[in-house]
Amino acid sequence: MNSMQKLYLIIPLAPLFGAILSGLFGRFIGRMASHVVTIAGVAIAFLLALFVFQDVKAGNTFNGSLYTWATVGSLKLEVGFLVDSLTATMMLVVTFVSLMVHIYTIGYMADDPGYQRFFSYISLFTFAMLMLVMSNNFLQLFFGWEAVGLVSYLLIGFWYTKPTAIYANLKAFLVNRVGDFGFLLGIGLIAAFSGTLDYSQVFSRAPELAQLSVPTTGWPMLTAICICLFIGAMGKSAQVPLHVWLPDSMEGPTPISALIHAATMVTAGIFMVARMSPLFELSETALSFVMVIGATTALFMGFLGIVQNDIKRVVAYSTLSQLGYMTVALGASAYSAAVFHLMTHAFFKALLFLGAGSVIIGMHHDQDMRNMGGLRKYMPVTWVTSLLGSLALIGMPFFSGFYSKDAIIEAVRDSHIAGSGYAAFCVLAGVFVTAFYSFRMYFLVFHGKERFGGHSDHDAHVKGGHDDADHHHGLAPGEKPHESPLVVTVPLILLALPSVLIGFFTIHPILVGDWFSGVIKVAEHHDSLEELRHGFDGSIAMALHGLVTLPFWLALSGVFLAWLMYLKMPHLPAAFEVRVKPLRLLLDNKYYFDRFNEVIIAGGARLLGQNLWRRGDQYLIDGIVVNGSARLVSWFSGMSRYIQSGMIYQYAFWIIMGVVLLLGLWWPVLKEGALAH
Repeated sequence: MNSMQKLYLIIPLAPLFGAILSGLFGRFIGRMASHVVTIAGVAIAFLLALFVFQDVKAGNTFNGSLYTWATVGSLKLEVGFLVDSLTATMMLVVTFVSLMVHIYTIGYMADDPGYQRFFSYISLFTFAMLMLVMSNNFLQLFFGWEAVGLVSYLLIGFWYTKPTAIYANLKAFLVNRVGDFGFLLGIGLIAAFSGTLDYSQVFSRAPELAQLSVPTTGWPMLTAICICLFIGAMGKSAQVPLHVWLPDSMEGPTPISALIHAATMVTAGIFMVARMSPLFELSETALSFVMVIGATTALFMGFLGIVQNDIKRVVAYSTLSQLGYMTVALGASAYSAAVFHLMTHAFFKALLFLGAGSVIIGMHHDQDMRNMGGLRKYMPVTWVTSLLGSLALIGMPFFSGFYSKDAIIEAVRDSHIAGSGYAAFCVLAGVFVTAFYSFRMYFLVFHGKERFGGHSDHDAHVKGGHDDADHHHGLAPGEKPHESPLVVTVPLILLALPSVLIGFFTIHPILVGDWFSGVIKVAEHHDSLEELRHGFDGSIAMALHGLVTLPFWLALSGVFLAWLMYLKMPHLPAAFEVRVKPLRLLLDNKYYFDRFNEVIIAGGARLLGQNLWRRGDQYLIDGIVVNGSARLVSWFSGMSRYIQSGMIYQYAFWIIMGVVLLLGLWWPVLKEGALAH
């Protein structure tokens, strides 16, 4: 193992080492030492990832096995790394956002009794995510995939005394198992019909797989593989209908919302599909499926953000919608645009989540936006950074979100994949919806009349907090909000910088240049970014041109409508709701996805389970096999009892009768033998 390979190995192991120290020895080394070792581990990973990024930029890549775990026939189960431009980009995003979250956690979780345990979990998550993005084979990919799901389960249910948190983490775990079942089927098909789990070998055999069909079904093999893999992405990246877990996961502490549900775990599916571009490019059916699912998620999950009053849930539905944009780009074969939006979104969405956490700290753990208002003068740093994050989210020209979102809209418009017309409408309409719910949140929280410090009609809603034992939520009468400490505001500032600038400086190498050349494969007839590349005159020219395009005016209209309805004429929302009660009911019930799952899926499972229990367990196993065997033995014993009288003459009689019976059975044989002699 050479020095670079050792360096690659240190990157994921450094956070793992910190997680082990904090998790196993946190109670002995104390709170400060726990956050020091975990932050140091992630900081080391970030600095080394920065070095690897520069190394890859210089043209050095790596693809190789470090350890062979087992060999099954010709199939090798290995641990190895693939370090290229896509990996380097993901490593930087994961480690930087994780480092900011670790620092932020010092302030946010300062009073929590599970302080050391929380640092252990988030550091362990960083290790799992790095193993996922650095993998060069499907076995290691699946390990990282399941590991981030497991740690997510632990973090969502971190406050395990809250019933809602336990329900949320169980829901997340079960929904992800549905997606992972499809993911495992896809990997199984690859292993069975390509004979390998190594990425490069599978990609080289993709044309052969494209000629095969799934046995007994006649389905195109590659289409089946791609759709199965994407079902895994639907669970992990929360696409309709496997999206239902993500909003409920807001029951966990705010730092994990930023780390897992904005920047890293939920983008694992996007990364995976981009990595599998050599397979997806050979199946237009799979691409069309991906595009339609992503478009539906982008628009319809955005609508749900409009009716939320919990500040974290607004940002959660925003995450769902933006993941839909990334998925649409994948379906349009604009993989580099999807990864570009993944990167820009990671920064501004982590900023918005951490900004929401800062607001929650200032409001004494009240998350209801109806109890806020006017926080701008009390929390200036949180206000400015949240405004910058919101502008990036709605795609305001010159902000990072503009470059990535505009590229996706153009790619979908120029795509010829089936479903591109529907997708183009959804992503355009989504621009208006995103701007409306984003600035509805911004205006309700930071502007307008102060609605805190009193007995609000909205106090009955479920509020976040460190523990159910903390009975006081919200500001007391006369109490005012306060700005968060530096360990909270410094990460906000450091995340605000890339939220504003990173799109401006990276659009050329990522979308126009050759940063992903040789890593992401796009068929010539699928290249939906070709027109953008040919017409690109620089970041400034693109932003200036954006000022006269439809998406900009849609975003501006959304901001204006939010300002009008929630600042200038605050009576309008209530009056409007009266006229659209059925629509409001539909949105409040989240399109009845949860109800469908409870009644049809869970209810059907309960009904099936009851029938299996009654007919299978009670009647067949207990009734016939277990109890039936006992009754048969009892009957036979009862019959035998009549000939076990203890009388010698009766035993002699049965012996004689036995001899006679045996002679009768063997007499023909004995007679034949005697005649032969």
